Amino acid sequence: MIKEVLIVEGKMDVVAINKAVDADCIITGGFTLNKRTLTDIKAAYERRGIIILTDPDSAGERIRKFLSERFPNAKHAYVPRIEATANDDIGIEQASPESIRAALSKVRTMEINPREEFTAAEMIKYGLSGGVESSKLRDKIGAVLGIGYGNVKTFVKRLNSYGVTREEFLNALEND
Repeated sequence: MIKEVLIVEGKMDVVAINKAVDADCIITGGFTLNKRTLTDIKAAYERRGIIILTDPDSAGERIRKFLSERFPNAKHAYVPRIEATANDDIGIEQASPESIRAALSKVRTMEINPREEFTAAEMIKYGLSGGVESSKLRDKIGAVLGIGYGNVKTFVKRLNSYGVTREEFLNALEND
């Protein structure tokens, strides 16, 4: 049983999670997030903690950002886009139990005062920006580090906000 409450977008996400782990979930119902849902999330955050596990798409990222601003000590888990895509649909409900368990094994918490360890210029140096395969490489490295996919600006922000160490980053690059 996972101690924290998982925050997901839909009913089918809960079905997929229940195949992978024993956890309580709160469904956002998309970005609408009515008052009752926010009250439930706040109660879970204060009592048990929450893990935000939204879809790896733009809507999921908007929900994640919205919730992160309100619940700064929330934990975050990311299922890589490629592992959450099937039948021309992207979402947690498409992920295998193994992918969900892997994402939950790499949970991270945002730091209140992010470091400035990594820069956009370094992403060019390591082939994570400016190249034909840069997007795919960021996706792979993000999956290894448990920080998800993002454009260069988002990726650098996550590296710095989630406390990724230089050693973790270089190991992820080497093992690509």
